Amino acid sequence: MTKSPTAFWTGQQIIETFPYDTAPKYLIRDNDSIYGEEFRGCVDSLDIKQIRIAYRSPWQNAYCERVIGSIRRECCDHIIVFSEAHLRRILREYFSNYYNVARTHLSLDKDCPEPRVIEMPDKGEVTNSPVLGGLHNRYFRNAA
Repeated sequence: MTKSPTAFWTGQQIIETFPYDTAPKYLIRDNDSIYGEEFRGCVDSLDIKQIRIAYRSPWQNAYCERVIGSIRRECCDHIIVFSEAHLRRILREYFSNYYNVARTHLSLDKDCPEPRVIEMPDKGEVTNSPVLGGLHNRYFRNAA
């Protein structure tokens, strides 16, 4: 981390973030000065296509901002992360056991990205399964 990132510093961070041909195809970014000539050169060397959003148009990046905000508010703000491997493990559990299968989304008519079957009361009592050490819970009916 740094208080005042430069284009060179940011470019070096991109190179170190994606070793061994793991870079994504696209990078959606705004027009901040930290994405200067040095940064663009580093990204081009990784064969990443840069897509710049329009000036003063943060709404163009709204989906990404929404997901990042959810991850931060619902997960990372409540957990102390010790390493990159630990963060990856936390995010893997968050997405596979909560965000995609248990958390309701208003844009999906209060369903999950992986749709759930409606469980009728005769299927059993409502029980829960803790996710992320109890930070969240997944509720379901458990047959007696």
